[in-house]
Amino acid sequence: MTITDIRVEDSYPTRIPDDARSIPRQDPTVWGREDDGPMDAATLAAHDERGFSTVEGLLSPAEVQHYWQELVRLSSDEELKADERVITEKKHGEVRSIFEVHTISELIGVLTTDPRILDRARQILGSDVYIHQSRVNYMPGFTGSGFYWHSDFETWHAEDGMPRPRAVSCSIALSDNYPFNGGLMVMPGSQRTFVQCVGETPDNHYRASLKEQRFGVPSEDDVSSLAAECGIDQFTGSAGSALFFDSNVMHGSGNNITPYPRSNIFLVFNSVENTLEEPFAAGRPRPGFIGSREFAPLSR
Repeated sequence: MTITDIRVEDSYPTRIPDDARSIPRQDPTVWGREDDGPMDAATLAAHDERGFSTVEGLLSPAEVQHYWQELVRLSSDEELKADERVITEKKHGEVRSIFEVHTISELIGVLTTDPRILDRARQILGSDVYIHQSRVNYMPGFTGSGFYWHSDFETWHAEDGMPRPRAVSCSIALSDNYPFNGGLMVMPGSQRTFVQCVGETPDNHYRASLKEQRFGVPSEDDVSSLAAECGIDQFTGSAGSALFFDSNVMHGSGNNITPYPRSNIFLVFNSVENTLEEPFAAGRPRPGFIGSREFAPLSR
């Protein structure tokens, strides 16, 4: 008997042949309570309503500088550039992302168990957590390319086998986020709607999608409808601020044509009660450096 034979019915079908629909979410956004962590009741309620919350000054200026220097070191490492975990820009070859960075960099690895971050992730998800994915994103001035609108959970469900949207991402800004340098855009409340995507997942899709995603993205009509319903907010703020956002929030970013670079550390926490199965809409799972299958809970 295979995993597919015994798994429960897929509540979030996607990568369908045609006629994509929007499906109401069947799971909570916030699983924990005020007593479970540092977020007060009002902050939890706002996170539940919008699907995201911000923390100003999560890192001190000295910490920001320390981590910024680490990102410069990593992107300048010529040996590391040959690693499959390093993704370069499609046009000019500059480093775009480095995956599984918490295992590559001891300094960044410490952040995964930092109480300022870990305790919030546990509280939102209402359980112990593990790292599903980590990466650093680089968006250099003038040439940094953005990410089209998407729900992370759609991909993690389809290609990694994440059963439910019980995961939260923490994006920590290491440079100032302005409205004009490619900052992350989010649709508040969009986490309550799962948008199906059309098209069969190609083999080894991750190789192309990490540079430019063509499958697992919503149609323009679906984006327009969701934007009309939810509106669009943008994550702006000084270096050291952080954004915690639900795995199913619709989000994206534009190109950076300004002189001001934008970089961030990106940590994805998944509940230990939501561990990966076989992919729901792909022939085989993506590599572990993109969707981890090491489910040991994090501890301080």
